[in-house]
Amino acid sequence: MTTTAKLDVPDKNPVAALQELMRRILERGDVGGVLTPLHLGGGTPMPTLVTDPGELGRADPLAPAFPMNGAKMLARLTKGHSGERIAAVMRPCEIRAFVELAKLNQGSLDDVLLVSVDCLGAYDNTHYLRFKGQDDPIQTTLGFLGKTGGAKDTARDGYDLAGACLACEYPVAVAADVSVGLVGLDLTNALPVMAETAKGEALLASLGLEDWEPQAARDEALKTLVERRTQERDAMFERTAQATGSLESLAEYLSGCVNCLNCRVACPVCYCRECVFSTDVFDHKPWQYLSWARQKGMLKMPTDTVFYHLTRMAHMSTACVGCGQCSNACPNDVPVMELFRTVAARTQEGFSYEPGRSMDDPPPLSVFKEKEFEDVVSHIA
Repeated sequence: MTTTAKLDVPDKNPVAALQELMRRILERGDVGGVLTPLHLGGGTPMPTLVTDPGELGRADPLAPAFPMNGAKMLARLTKGHSGERIAAVMRPCEIRAFVELAKLNQGSLDDVLLVSVDCLGAYDNTHYLRFKGQDDPIQTTLGFLGKTGGAKDTARDGYDLAGACLACEYPVAVAADVSVGLVGLDLTNALPVMAETAKGEALLASLGLEDWEPQAARDEALKTLVERRTQERDAMFERTAQATGSLESLAEYLSGCVNCLNCRVACPVCYCRECVFSTDVFDHKPWQYLSWARQKGMLKMPTDTVFYHLTRMAHMSTACVGCGQCSNACPNDVPVMELFRTVAARTQEGFSYEPGRSMDDPPPLSVFKEKEFEDVVSHIA
């Protein structure tokens, strides 16, 4: 049974409660630093490695902002042993991405304490800054949360949450060592802190928090939230499949792509040291461009954009966690997330694979299974 402890909320401020939890973790002595979103100026909170507990007054892991997936940063901090443990306070999709990177030997869970909070979603970069305006960022977060977490998926003032968040059916990270509950609870009183692993149990035991009963209201609210998001996800899959059902319609769908490669850079599980699309392989000769243009009477520039996305899907669809950073990084608002999630859902279903669920699940194609895809193999044989 999961151990649940009670984290008191000072002055009806759940952000301050999380800051205090991080201070306690950092002051234990066996943690070298805490990786958490921090407000460094007037913009969006960025993943920050904090070693001084006094700096945590600007930490805000509950902010409805998600400028980048912090899994890559945690991978940098854990690829090779530093000799000190890192506590990382992250969204569920960040933890899922980090687990995938660890499976690919791009990071390690050995010296990491993963702390997750129920995810209520976030705005994309532009809408967060407009929503925050000139207000204090912590007060902006408190206004977003309201009294209870997860009342609705559509934020106030006409700003919708990012599409990836509206269609995300994973508001809780199953691979976390410790989880902090928010959804459906009175955030002005106390928050449940739940140990999910032996490392989490050891952490709670050392913090001296009061034991607490599991919160039934959270379970019920999470069920409702997941049902709502799953419905939106399925509707998104249908819309995207209809819009990309042929090569011609896919080319039109991706017509705004300018080959900036931002989506590749922003993707938390795209880790190749050298990408073929960053080389001169696709720097064609002038006469080739003219020849291709004459074949159809025109040639969309830059070329090879569809091939670029097809290649990325082939590489990453089994590991896609649906964080939406690809769309968040696109300068022309190409709905990359919708396409990748639609394709990834089919790929992951085919392999019966859920990325980021557990280190015990080997990535598809990394192991040989004699009785896999028998309906396909039988036709080949």
